[in-house]
Amino acid sequence: MEETGSRFPVLGSRFSVLTRRAAAVVILAAAAGCAKQAQPDAYGNVEATDVVVSSETAGRLTSFTAAEGATLGAGAVAAAVDGTLLALERDELTAQRAAAQSRVDEVQQQIDALDAQRGAVAAQRDAARAQRDALSAQLDIATRVYERTSRLVAQQAATAQQLDQAERDYRVLGDQIKAQDDQIRAAERQLAAQGEQVQGARAMQRTARAQAAAVDAQVKQLGERLHRTDVVNPVAGTVLTTYAKAGEVVQAGQPLYRIADLRTVDVRAYITEPQLARIRLGQEARVSVDAGANAHVVSGTVAWISSQAEFTPTPIQTREERADHVYAVKIRVPNDGGVLKIGMPAEVQFVAASASR
Repeated sequence: MEETGSRFPVLGSRFSVLTRRAAAVVILAAAAGCAKQAQPDAYGNVEATDVVVSSETAGRLTSFTAAEGATLGAGAVAAAVDGTLLALERDELTAQRAAAQSRVDEVQQQIDALDAQRGAVAAQRDAARAQRDALSAQLDIATRVYERTSRLVAQQAATAQQLDQAERDYRVLGDQIKAQDDQIRAAERQLAAQGEQVQGARAMQRTARAQAAAVDAQVKQLGERLHRTDVVNPVAGTVLTTYAKAGEVVQAGQPLYRIADLRTVDVRAYITEPQLARIRLGQEARVSVDAGANAHVVSGTVAWISSQAEFTPTPIQTREERADHVYAVKIRVPNDGGVLKIGMPAEVQFVAASASR
């Protein structure tokens, strides 16, 4: 009995050691469980602002250098559409414009000739008027001579021959004045007719000029369309997807490729209303993605916060999964080395404002 009683202290010490070890294991397990339970503030996916580049002209693609994964600079020619037909049409319109301009010059020559003729007729009319005025003065004198001679003949102080001569002079001058009046009226009628011809010619000239201007506008339009046969890349970035190949016939407005600048990307995540009150534009956030065996963490800033709530998207898990409504936010992050890919899932941890300062 003494021997048995002496063993109990040994068993008690062993039991206490085991108890302490078990407690330590429980504490470590609890700590590990707590570490696993620490969740990010939000989940989201990587996205980028892409641009779909389309053809502005219909025709066959003579070249297409926008290969998937290729990097293109802004202003680079990514494709070219055959513009042979457009060039021929432009040449035809150029010839039509030259013909219309020639018509304008031809009508101007007609106007100049009519103006010269009107000037000559106006000079003849003015000379006839001057001649008529001189004849009118002579007629006044001849009239007085005739009347005086008639009185002398009545007094038998002049001969009948003198009276006949005075009457003949009087009548001849009257006939000459009448002829001058007829000539003046004919000149005025001719001037009026030529004036109408000039007005008609000027109307024709305005029409020809309008036609030349219309053709000139068409030539400029074709020139612009020819310029647009070169598909110019609008933004620097990486080609994500191509929709055409060299040699294919494309239509105006048909998409050719999609490009995005992947040097900076956005992570679209969703937050709950309680989180919304703690998040501000420009606030720092840490984005974590799985990159091989290790997690890749990069810092970014909140660039956009939606002003409208929406129902929780099905593939998105938030910090409070039972929330009926969430708000979308975008975190803009640099993508050095191109680690972040479009569509890649990401975890977001917002840095408190005091901590970020």
